[in-house]
Amino acid sequence: MRLSRPFFQLPVLFDVARLQAEVGALPAEAWTPHPDRLPGNSAARLISAGGAETDDVHGQMLPTPWLAAMPYLRQVLAGFGVVWSRSRLMRLAPGAGVPEHADINYHWHTRVRLHIPVFTRPEVRFYCDGQAVHMAAGEAWIFDNWRRHHVENGADAARIHLVADTTGTAGFWAFACGPAPPPEQWRTVAWDPRASSPLLTEGDQRSPVMPAAEVQWLVEDLCAELTVAIDTPAARARAERFATLLEHFVFDWRQLCALHGLGGRGRQDFTRLVGAVREAAGPLADGLVMRTNQVGALLVLEKRVLQHLVADDLAPEVAG
Repeated sequence: MRLSRPFFQLPVLFDVARLQAEVGALPAEAWTPHPDRLPGNSAARLISAGGAETDDVHGQMLPTPWLAAMPYLRQVLAGFGVVWSRSRLMRLAPGAGVPEHADINYHWHTRVRLHIPVFTRPEVRFYCDGQAVHMAAGEAWIFDNWRRHHVENGADAARIHLVADTTGTAGFWAFACGPAPPPEQWRTVAWDPRASSPLLTEGDQRSPVMPAAEVQWLVEDLCAELTVAIDTPAARARAERFATLLEHFVFDWRQLCALHGLGGRGRQDFTRLVGAVREAAGPLADGLVMRTNQVGALLVLEKRVLQHLVADDLAPEVAG
């Protein structure tokens, strides 16, 4: 999800002692290695596909048994009034970090990641697009993960954040990105043992075939960010041909949707078109990148669009 600036701190605070007590009570078996096996990175799954021990971002999202044992964390998440996708506790060992990257997967096109620090020290720094912040325990933050970002834990203790993904309601976005009151007026959400905390979680978002309108939206968004790494006449010409290829692809995809519908009929025609675009895009994409984060255009096309056009052709996506 692209934001108007790298970081936004939400005007709300949470009970640090209660957060730390619940997270500190987790058994060792709750923690699993990072999906990409990043050194010093581990996570405890709170909302996952089927409530299972998986990092997949597709499927019916449900609370895990670990979240079921954490009533204040459920209250915190439910209090935002949004639908949650995959959500975890993410732990960085002392001296560890998250390497610089940008989140380009399809999952992130419409979702933002909420961070609520639980255990942290002032030496922990979160960097995004050249800016750096320390997210203090009990605060709430979102950031623009389309921009390049990384994290460094320079402390001698582990850093643990509650990290939850959502598309957000209109009210959430107004609260997160609108004018904030002075910090002394921010509300602290106290633990309420009487609070009812029903969680709203995402259903399976996949359809057998992606609708043409969404394909057009994704392609137009990609082309709006398209630029050349080194400005030469040849590179500009490739960029024009690349954009034209994708424009024609949208026309052809719309025709196939009109012919076959979106229920999965005519799958061979859809996959044949995807393969043709993959083959044609390769030679054109040399030296083409995204303007904001300098990620290669071919990789973004593959990760954000082509892998998700036909559901039966999807491998499980793990989005960082």
